[in-house]
Amino acid sequence: MIFMPIKEIDISDDEVEQLLLTPENHFVDMKAIEIAPASVTKLVSAFANTSGGELFIGIDERIGRTGPERAWRGFANQEAVNGLIQALEKMSPLGNHYTVDLLLNKHQKGLLAHVTVFKAREILYATNGKAYVRRGAQKLPVEDDDALTRLKYDKGLSTFEDELIEIELQELANSNTTIDFMLNVVPSAEPEAFLEKQRVVVKGRPTVAGILLFADEPQAILPKRSAIKVFRYHTKNEGERDTLAFDPVTIEGPACDLVYRAVDKCKEVIEAIQKLGPAGLETVSYPEEALHEIVTNAVLHRDYSIAADVQVRIFDDRIEIESPGRFPGHVTVANVLNEQFARNPKLVRLANKFPNAPNKDVGEGLNTAFEAMEKLRLKAPTIEEHDNSVVVILRHESLASPEQLVMEYLDTHDEITNLIARDLTGIRSENSMKDVFYRLRTRGLLEPVPGKTVGNKAAWRKAKKE
Repeated sequence: MIFMPIKEIDISDDEVEQLLLTPENHFVDMKAIEIAPASVTKLVSAFANTSGGELFIGIDERIGRTGPERAWRGFANQEAVNGLIQALEKMSPLGNHYTVDLLLNKHQKGLLAHVTVFKAREILYATNGKAYVRRGAQKLPVEDDDALTRLKYDKGLSTFEDELIEIELQELANSNTTIDFMLNVVPSAEPEAFLEKQRVVVKGRPTVAGILLFADEPQAILPKRSAIKVFRYHTKNEGERDTLAFDPVTIEGPACDLVYRAVDKCKEVIEAIQKLGPAGLETVSYPEEALHEIVTNAVLHRDYSIAADVQVRIFDDRIEIESPGRFPGHVTVANVLNEQFARNPKLVRLANKFPNAPNKDVGEGLNTAFEAMEKLRLKAPTIEEHDNSVVVILRHESLASPEQLVMEYLDTHDEITNLIARDLTGIRSENSMKDVFYRLRTRGLLEPVPGKTVGNKAAWRKAKKE
């Protein structure tokens, strides 16, 4: 087997120090050069089947006087890495699941192999024939059929929307939702024939997708996995029971109606929130299209094999929308705005046929949300992937700098305190807010209010012009 030359990259002493101090975690692992190629494939399988990651080979770890210590001890030359490359190439016929660079430094011994592993569309198996997943800083084998099925759902290779449910066909065919859909979309077709043709009824049994779209009350058939729960917390911190404004509201109904009902409820709750602005208390405003698109994504692209409802958590300064299931296929936090992968293709396609389709612009949802937030001069949404869910966070934080917000406030107020400024800017740390004041003072824009320079009553005002 002939390999193309691998790129050698010279890194600085500072980069070496930073690398040796990097902790092993969900995305990073470090091994000595003695690791067997077969063991490397287990690590690569785990990264590729989860979220991708980086593997550095050529780092020793030993116990020093103050605890674990790392040292660079790399491969003698490029040829010494060939066994590793051969093992990685055998994992996939295309060999497109990884890249390898060789790192070197004039003060360090040998070449360090830096393996970057991409999240794979398919399940990637190690050379022992087993699949692995990454959990924290460890790799775990996928041991049984249930775990393999779970992984297929995570990867989007199988979809729970095709599971058959033991209910009578007429419960779907004669529902008000189905009858209304047929009259408005395909008035010449019979409900049973249409549902079977769309493969949401198979051998007389409805699928999960069919129930979600066409049953009048999917939640009665698919409990704890087909509703949306709305929470309102009177806090900017983590939500706890004692900060709940009211008991969680459960939104139910067929998938398309579910989105609109949830967004309407969220608007009702949000419009009651007031936030300090430059002119005083102002009604909080989030772009409706951003909220609509993110809730739509949560409903249409969630993993329905997980028995959990979509959650919308409304805080004083943000909204969190949590959708059960990790990103499917090769989608990651880094590429989600540019990649398309429908975990539930039937649900997505048929929802788009409804007269009130929540997903009118298929594939544009999150991009639309980002654009809507920018139009209101609010910070872009934050997307996080957790062990069993994806969370999108809409923060009510202006794109304006903290300094600008402070000065705008002082256009209509005589003075400002640290507490007021933190409410205004979204900065949580008292010391970080002080740094903003100090920077404005250095620029000659602010000065302490005489007699109010110490403690909680400390205040600032616009600097007097001489």
